[in-house]
Amino acid sequence: MRKLLLLPFLILACSAPEKEPEPVAPVAEGLFNPPANFPAPAYALAGNPVTADGFELGKALFNEPMLSRDNSIACAECHNQSYAFTHHGHDVSHGVDNRVGTRNAPPIQNMAWQKEFFWDGGVGDLDLFSVAPIENPLEMDENLGNVLTKLRSSSKYPALFKKAYGSTEITSQKFLKALSQFMISLISANSRYDKFIRKEGGILTADEQEGLNLFKQKCSSCHAGDLFTDQSYRNNGLNIQGSKDEGRFRITENPSDRYKFKVPSLRNVEMTAPYMHDGRFYTLEEVLRHYTTGVQQSQNVDPLVKNGIALSEDEQAKIVAFLKTLTDREFLTNPKFAGN
Repeated sequence: MRKLLLLPFLILACSAPEKEPEPVAPVAEGLFNPPANFPAPAYALAGNPVTADGFELGKALFNEPMLSRDNSIACAECHNQSYAFTHHGHDVSHGVDNRVGTRNAPPIQNMAWQKEFFWDGGVGDLDLFSVAPIENPLEMDENLGNVLTKLRSSSKYPALFKKAYGSTEITSQKFLKALSQFMISLISANSRYDKFIRKEGGILTADEQEGLNLFKQKCSSCHAGDLFTDQSYRNNGLNIQGSKDEGRFRITENPSDRYKFKVPSLRNVEMTAPYMHDGRFYTLEEVLRHYTTGVQQSQNVDPLVKNGIALSEDEQAKIVAFLKTLTDREFLTNPKFAGN
């Protein structure tokens, strides 16, 4: 008799429709809009869609000095919007107690299209990216667990996490994904060059157009496509000096990677001086002179630059003129990205 009474419930249980999956929050309008002339993003947006509240939380965290040991250094300290989120004027980054790092702070722009991060590609997931500067003793010198404790104890952050995630719970995953939401929204694609390419009214002078043609012939093998980087690692013939940084070799321990560094994007390059992984060059003219006459025959120097790149002074000047068309004034001044 008991079996007969259970039968209807078993039938209902078997025939009940599957529970609908939780809806994924839509990407907030105006916060992540891939440019028409860019390739598909590498970042897995489905796992962390940008929402208005997630973006605002990430921006607050990016500008929050509590991420450092002595509550003095925020991410924005070394990544200033006015200079494409770089540490303008510093060869290498400075951290807590004015400790000096070993590498120049790269710009934070178009991060959703990057597959690996830092000059040596030591992190392969943007959602883990922020742990490195937080825990680096020369930068923020803090422990991620301590950061979370400080945020939980603050009067500000539990409410911001609740707005972004529906709960005041502050976890490492939520913390890191909120920072990612802010960083992938830092899209730079409205330079005069972009408007010229997309036929949106951008005009290049004769010298700038000639510079573009020269750039395509001489530079685009490495600084490829509209991201202006092929994201490879190369030894570009710099004289080995200072810390004798071995670059990508530190990550792979493959001798063929010794002294190789990630090819940087050239977007906003006019604003991101100094240049190279150690900030040794302060002008674009110096950079081009290096490639023309300064390449050193160190281990693993890239074949594309091994014998130098033949460029007259006039050609160098025209390439510099073109590179300045990659400056995106809207990106550098957009109040949406500015800290409070």
